[in-house]
Amino acid sequence: MNEDIFKKLIAHSKEYGFIFPSSEIYDGLGAVYDYGQMGAELKNNIKRYWWDAMVRLNENIVGIDSAIFMHPRIWEASGHVGAFNDPLIDNKDSKKRYRADVLVEDHIAKIEEKIEKEVEKARKRFGESFDEAQFRTTNPRVLENTQKIEEIRHKLADVMNANDLEAFRQLIIDLDIVCPISGSRNWTDVRQFNLMFSTQMGSVSEDANVIYLRPETAQGIFVNYLNVQKTGRMKLPFGIAQIGKAFRNEIVARQFIFRMREFEQMEMQFFIRPGSEMQWYEHWKQFRLKWHKALGLGDRKYRFHDHDKLAHYANAAADIEFEFPFGFKELEGIHSRTDFDLSSHEKFSGKKLRYFDPETNESYVPYVVETSIGVDRMVLAVLSTAYEEEKITKEDGSVDERVVMRIPPALAPIKMAVMPLIKKDGLPEKAREIMNELKFDFMCQYDEKDSIGKRYRRQDAIGTPFCVTIDHQTLEDNMVTIRYRDTMEQERVPISSLRGIMEEKVSMRNLLTQLM
Repeated sequence: MNEDIFKKLIAHSKEYGFIFPSSEIYDGLGAVYDYGQMGAELKNNIKRYWWDAMVRLNENIVGIDSAIFMHPRIWEASGHVGAFNDPLIDNKDSKKRYRADVLVEDHIAKIEEKIEKEVEKARKRFGESFDEAQFRTTNPRVLENTQKIEEIRHKLADVMNANDLEAFRQLIIDLDIVCPISGSRNWTDVRQFNLMFSTQMGSVSEDANVIYLRPETAQGIFVNYLNVQKTGRMKLPFGIAQIGKAFRNEIVARQFIFRMREFEQMEMQFFIRPGSEMQWYEHWKQFRLKWHKALGLGDRKYRFHDHDKLAHYANAAADIEFEFPFGFKELEGIHSRTDFDLSSHEKFSGKKLRYFDPETNESYVPYVVETSIGVDRMVLAVLSTAYEEEKITKEDGSVDERVVMRIPPALAPIKMAVMPLIKKDGLPEKAREIMNELKFDFMCQYDEKDSIGKRYRRQDAIGTPFCVTIDHQTLEDNMVTIRYRDTMEQERVPISSLRGIMEEKVSMRNLLTQLM
C-alpha cells in the first residue's frame, strides 16, 4: 500500500465512522483521535479476542483493572521519572522536530526496501523456480545492503545504550540523513525529553501533589501483584492481564493512530520462578505470534525483531513487527523483565513483595515475562490490511468499482445487515422479525434506504461479512437471500439456518480454537 492509498484509508475511516480527529469542531488536537460507532465496535472486538485468549484460555491468568492515577513514587521506582526519555533532534531549516532513533530506523527501512526490490525483480525473472532463501544469502547487492543494516543497527544500539547524545548526532550526519521536509542536513544537537504527562492532585493548588498520567499499564499490575496472588490463591507460574489507557507526551506523534498521546494497551505480566524466564519468554513469543496469525491477515506480514538495546529492566526483548502501509513497525513487545519491577517496588515502598514457593520451601521475588500490545496499532493493522479498492466486471461487460473492508468476520463491527427488498408489502415487518431474533447474539444492522445495490456497497465499506435480503418470495417459503462480502456470491437459505451460519462464520470461538 502506498502513501496515496494510506491517505484514502484515513479518509475512509472518518467517512464511515471508524475514527475521527478529536475535538474536530475546534480544529482538532494533535495526535489525539476519537473512535466512531464502527471503530468502537472493532476496537471492542479486538479487546475481547485478546482478553479471551489470555484470561479465558489460560486457567493461570486473571485480569484486573487498575487506576490511571497512581502514587508518584511508583514512577520513581519504575525508572520512568529518571529514564523515560526520547532522543530528539531539530532541523534548523524546516524547524521540524524528530526522534533521532526514528530517523535512523527510517534510513534502515529505505535500505530494506532496496533489498525487497531486488527480491521482487528476481522473483519475476525466475518465476516458479525462484528460491528466495538462496537468493537472499547469495546475491551480492542483497548481502551488501544486509551488512549495512547490521552495522547501522549495531551503531544505533551502542549510542543508545551509552546514552551518548553527541555520538547520536554524529551517526545521523555520517549516514547522510536529510530532513524529509527541507532536504537539508542542518541538525541541532540531540537532547532527551521526558514523555510523562504531569498533573496535580489536591484541593488547593499550593498544597497539591504532582502526579503523573500513567505511561504504561504494567505498573498497576506490579503494585497489585501480591493482592491478586493472595486473594486468588495463585501459584507460580501465573499471569495478570489488563487493558487500559496510557498517556505519553509524544513530541513526534505521526502516522495516524500508530503513535498517539492517548492510547490503549493490552498487557499481561507473567510471574515465574527465577531461572525459568527464557523458557517462558520463548513460549509467549510463539503464543502471541499464533494469536496474530489466526486472524488471517497474512503470515508474511509478521516478523520478529530482537532488541539490540535492552531497557533497564530487561534481559531479553523482542518485537512482533507488522507490515504497516509505511513499512515494518512494532505491533507487540515481549520482554523478559527479570525481577526489576517487584524488587524496585519492594525497595521504594518498604513492603515485602515475595512469593513463598511451597515446592522449594523458600521465599523470593518472582521474575516476569511481559506481553504488551497497543490496541490502536492493532486496529490500524486490521484496517490497513482490510482496505481494498476492487474492480468488478458486470454481466454486460462494464466495469464497476467498490471499496471493501475485508475485516476478519469475528472482528467485524457489524456481523449481518438485514434488508427488506422494498419498504412495503410486509417485507419490512418480516425483516424486523429476523432482526429481532438475531440481535441478541450478533451485532446486526437494519437498512431499508436506497437501492439494494447501494446498500450492499455501504455494507462492504464498513466490512459487514453478510447481508440478508427479504423479498416477496420470503413471505411464501421463509427463505432469504444471503450475500457474502468477500465473494459477492448469493444463495437462498432458510431463515431457520441463519443463526447456524452466523455462529459458524463469525464466532470468536473459531479464532480461539486455533490457539489451543
